[in-house]
Amino acid sequence: MNKFEKNVQSKNNDVIDSGLAFVVGFASLTVIYIIAQVFGIVAG
Repeated sequence: MNKFEKNVQSKNNDVIDSGLAFVVGFASLTVIYIIAQVFGIVAG
């Protein structure tokens, strides 16, 4: 066992962190899409 396995900084589950990152990324892209659609409707 190396020194990094003995001194772990974060004991969180990686699945939870990955899921949270996916949700945040998806939500931000959704917001960008909605803003673009609003601009398209207003300009049209």
